[in-house]
Amino acid sequence: MENEKHVRPSWDEYFIKLAEMVGTRGTCDRGYAGSIITKNKRILATGYVGAPVGLPSCDEVGHEMHTVTQEDGTISKHCIRTGHAEQNAINNAARVGIAVEGGTLYCKMTPCYKCAQSIINTGIVRVVAMKDYHGGSRSKEIFKEAGVSFELLNSETETYSEMK
Repeated sequence: MENEKHVRPSWDEYFIKLAEMVGTRGTCDRGYAGSIITKNKRILATGYVGAPVGLPSCDEVGHEMHTVTQEDGTISKHCIRTGHAEQNAINNAARVGIAVEGGTLYCKMTPCYKCAQSIINTGIVRVVAMKDYHGGSRSKEIFKEAGVSFELLNSETETYSEMK
């Protein structure tokens, strides 16, 4: 044991693990996703799945489910009571005047289309996701079109209750 050398995690491994921990603060049991925005190896903001400040959460009053039909005819259910981790990280930065332009966003899964749009519009230049998202194909397309680097660390697709 004495001769074993400690191996430090890469910056991506470090920040993705921190994003995972941030997600444990979530208030919707359909994901417990967390997100971290960094720049120059420094954390700018964090966010997790949660209801707007001062409003009841899923954990308190239950889910607010909506059914969505994708272009390919696939039907899925989504809880809309809470904001997504990516959205909340961006909002938390904006709330205190932190510019995220040029930053990297770390997240649990490929961001949804609406979060991808916000990521692009704020000037974030790189996204690192731990897992894929079943509805993330359009997000990947617009990241590519906008020049946002997207890296998927694990090709496994995130699943959660009542997906379909």
